[in-house]
Amino acid sequence: MRNALGTRARLERQGYLFVLPFVVAFLALQLYPIIYTFALGLTDFRGMSRNFKFVGLENFVHLVSDAYFWKAFSNTWLIWGISFIPQLGLALLFAVWCSDVRLRLKAQGLFKAIFYLPNLLTAASIAVLYATLFYYPNGPINQALVQAGMRDVAFNFFRDSTFTRLIVAFIQFWMWYGHTLIMISAGIAGIPVALYESAVIDGANARQMFRHVTLPMLKPVMLYILVTSMIGGMQMFDIPYLITNRRGDPDGSILTTAVYLYNHAFTGSNNYAYASAISTGLFLLTSTAAILMYAVMRDRHHPSQLRPGKFGPSAAWLRRNAVHEEGRAR
Repeated sequence: MRNALGTRARLERQGYLFVLPFVVAFLALQLYPIIYTFALGLTDFRGMSRNFKFVGLENFVHLVSDAYFWKAFSNTWLIWGISFIPQLGLALLFAVWCSDVRLRLKAQGLFKAIFYLPNLLTAASIAVLYATLFYYPNGPINQALVQAGMRDVAFNFFRDSTFTRLIVAFIQFWMWYGHTLIMISAGIAGIPVALYESAVIDGANARQMFRHVTLPMLKPVMLYILVTSMIGGMQMFDIPYLITNRRGDPDGSILTTAVYLYNHAFTGSNNYAYASAISTGLFLLTSTAAILMYAVMRDRHHPSQLRPGKFGPSAAWLRRNAVHEEGRAR
């Protein structure tokens, strides 16, 4: 047991060495901009003027009571949630199908590549594409609906708050579904086959193996996907900014926090101080959400500490795993 713990400690130290380049780059290139952004939020800096003064927490006090900020923040969460939930569910379903040897699906690599292709396109190109598809009154979608008899006249999708949100959410889903699929497929490929063999011996069917073996073993990958997707979603900017009038209309329905920040900093009065306060507030809220997600979903047990149970690792597998760990320690 002591040898196994020593092996685990050495592996963890090697992991720290792998993340060291990122930590060094972050400290050298990103830490100062973060600190400087917070410092700007404590001033009244606007435009290119060099005459600005320290105002303390005035911008942050205004941010807490800013209804537009909270509307933008709730819009961001809503659009991200609408796009992420089906994205994760469908990616998990397809990844499980691809990994099921009984189905013997052909051309899996081709399908994964096709699903991943939208992630390679620029957001500006995608925004132009979907704006053209749903263009009023002569866009392809409107023409198809009218010709099919589903509507008598063309419908202005971008004048309706619900449809505009759904279109933006679908674009986010379409862009990132392939990435999520690849990540989950890699996680399933890393699950030891012996676990499934043990489950079969215990009499588990496909559904029970998915619930008691696949999902628990995918928990670290799912946590990674959830946190990174949430962080990326909170920075959602390109599509909501470009697809309508660059102000989140109609009725502010796709006004995200990043769009609200950009409009304060680079349009109108160029209020860099308040934009910095928005950026800091977004950073704190996103960090808090990420920490809560990690605290709720993190795996608190190492595989060597698992106990044999129905449809989980069998006692025989745990013994083989302990022998394997001891052999590696030697």
